[in-house]
Amino acid sequence: MTPAGDRPVAARPVARERRHTLSFLQEIRSFSPVFLGTSVDMTAVREHRAAARAAGRGYSTTAYVLHTAARVLARHPEANAAIRGRVRPRVARYDAVHGKLALDRTLDGHRVVLSTVLRDLDRAGLPDIQDRIEHFRDGDPAAMAEFAPTRALQRLPWPLRTLAFRAGTRPLRRRPAVMGTFAVSSLGHRPVEGFHSVGGTTITLGLGATADRPVVRGGRIGIAPVMPLSLAFDHRVIDGAEAADVLTEVKEGLESFKDAPGGDI
Repeated sequence: MTPAGDRPVAARPVARERRHTLSFLQEIRSFSPVFLGTSVDMTAVREHRAAARAAGRGYSTTAYVLHTAARVLARHPEANAAIRGRVRPRVARYDAVHGKLALDRTLDGHRVVLSTVLRDLDRAGLPDIQDRIEHFRDGDPAAMAEFAPTRALQRLPWPLRTLAFRAGTRPLRRRPAVMGTFAVSSLGHRPVEGFHSVGGTTITLGLGATADRPVVRGGRIGIAPVMPLSLAFDHRVIDGAEAADVLTEVKEGLESFKDAPGGDI
């Protein structure tokens, strides 16, 4: 008899719906990631969400992070950048801040990660950001025009798929529109306490689950909603001190979140 561990296993090709992910992972092999992490007291965000909900408007945690991080990166042009080349590398720094958002979606029965770029987030209010998130969250990825390039990429054979992906993402002038200038990915729907992701941008923020945890305030222990927040940065573009400043300012922005003057949030 053949031992159970020696039985032949039926191997299948990778699902077409995941081919774009393989192309992305192959392309970012030159990325030089370093990972940082912190915890964010989300009391101010929770209070803002509760007030907005009472007024008939719901906001996701991701919307608050995109809103806050975009304004931080507008103050850090060194981090709102992209690099290309090995022998003679070039760095492009961008005036506008575009956020790449990773989405958990289903295509033809396959659970996949799709991403989209939300443009000009440094000038977008919180309601606008939430509307855009809901547009991509609730739409049909098999029919949405925004995902047509991804669907076309999935249909290509491997050599052409690789070439097409590189042509679309490598030029620095095209990078903000197709890859964003920073990325956000969230696993906050599950009890995840640590999440470190590389989104192909100089800065990638990873969100864990917000949960009530012990905190110390004024020398006293209390309970507060705390969210794990990670930051991956490309060491080819910036160093740790700059990345730590960005992470700290995102943390502080969330912990002190409030309506902007005129209610434009």
